[in-house]
Amino acid sequence: MRRALTVAAAVLAISGQAHAADLPQPGVPVAPVPAIYNWNGFYIGVNGGWGDGLSNWLPSGQNSYSVAGYVFGGTAGYNYQVGAYVWGIEGDFDWTHVVGNSGQTCGAISDLVPPTQGCASQSDWLATFRGRFGYAWANILLYGTGGVAFGNVKVGLIPPSTFDSTTETGWTIGTGLEVGFAPNWTAKVEYLFVQFPNATCSTVGSCGAAAGSAVSFNENVIRVGINFKFGAW
Repeated sequence: MRRALTVAAAVLAISGQAHAADLPQPGVPVAPVPAIYNWNGFYIGVNGGWGDGLSNWLPSGQNSYSVAGYVFGGTAGYNYQVGAYVWGIEGDFDWTHVVGNSGQTCGAISDLVPPTQGCASQSDWLATFRGRFGYAWANILLYGTGGVAFGNVKVGLIPPSTFDSTTETGWTIGTGLEVGFAPNWTAKVEYLFVQFPNATCSTVGSCGAAAGSAVSFNENVIRVGINFKFGAW
């Protein structure tokens, strides 16, 4: 009987050790299985933010001043993913109120006439069409972007607030970070530099310059956005 009990106890002890070996050991971290995120497909979204920059009247280069204001609009695009690399195209249209003026200090019309007018610049809308290229860590995408920009640029004098309004074509380049936070939904923060070089003020005596003064207009745009992506997670 004693021998039987001894053998039974030994068997139970060995079995318990085997089961204990199969259990997770305390204090040993288990690496999580990385999530798989599909960036392929079409998407639409909204964006909003702030733009500031500089308006420079040529050829004198003396009449430069800051411009600033809000931007808000919509976005549409398409992504194509190969492994961790993501290519795409994106277009957007934003209503803007980016404005600035020199005050009445932009220069005398002649040596005998003090300055009584100021230069002013304004942009009411901005549109871009860009390529994107990025690298994805599962649901996190870091990308660069660049392409063509279109915008309404108004330049003129204050007072009497007389403006020439033209649609200008320029260029843009930037970068961004986009995160998938729910099935089919992503959020992004993005920076774009936008340059419009060719606006023209036709008003005679425009800030001490002749009619036909060339006016450059650039913006540093920082905006956030939310996109809905069509297709599977």
